[in-house]
Amino acid sequence: QVQLVESGGGLVQAGGSLRLSCAASGRTFSTYKMGWFRQAPGKEREVVASITWRTASTYYTDSVKGRFTISKDNAKNTVHLQMNSLKPDDTAVYYCAAQTKLFGEYDYWGQGTQVTVSS
Repeated sequence: QVQLVESGGGLVQAGGSLRLSCAASGRTFSTYKMGWFRQAPGKEREVVASITWRTASTYYTDSVKGRFTISKDNAKNTVHLQMNSLKPDDTAVYYCAAQTKLFGEYDYWGQGTQVTVSS
């Protein structure tokens, strides 16, 4: 079991920045990859960024490249998502997720944190 708790969401004006954090506890040593997802009202959930736990290989969806940065702190079992140059289209509930198997799906999820970007 892996428990994930997100923090750092809030309301920000367009062009501003926010930093999301995801604290992992439990069987974190078995984690292969951590990801940030988001879901806006009326839209499907989409992956925003991911990072592999051992090699720190990263992935970003095209719409956030150059604006968002995912990073991890192994000592604190925490993953961060630094979001800069925020746009109203970034408004969504952001979820942290953990994939524990190399060829599996994301199998643990946080409760989500709201990010609202005003124009």
